[in-house]
Amino acid sequence: MKHYFVIITGVLFVSLSCTRIKSTAKETLNKGGEVVGKSATEFVEGVSEGVERTLDCLIVVSEELINKGISTGKYFITNDSGVDNKLTLYVISDKDFKGRLFAKVYDKSGLECGRRYVDVSFNAGEAKYVDFIFDKRTSIEVRSKITIE
Repeated sequence: MKHYFVIITGVLFVSLSCTRIKSTAKETLNKGGEVVGKSATEFVEGVSEGVERTLDCLIVVSEELINKGISTGKYFITNDSGVDNKLTLYVISDKDFKGRLFAKVYDKSGLECGRRYVDVSFNAGEAKYVDFIFDKRTSIEVRSKITIE
């Protein structure tokens, strides 16, 4: 009888110890997985941001337009006719403005490769997206420079 008691106590002790070890191991693995997941996400986000900054175009607004209250925000380069020839630019006007915006595209070597006029009208404090659709042979490349006059 005493022998059975020692065996049952031993089995219970081992069983409880295994459960606690299993639970601790599971928690440790979960925490480790969380750290790895966060690190991987931060790495991917960092790479994406680095690539995005490297591939960005430079948008330059003329001093004349700046003095008239025109500035820009976000922009998109999209495909309108088989190549990336459409610039959608968020234009902000701090003053009333009615006139033409003139966009020029320069490739990464500094060669001009496209021009487009767009007639716009803004009330003071207004902002909207403006589309510049260039010739279908104009390809707005990565790291292009775009001037707005």
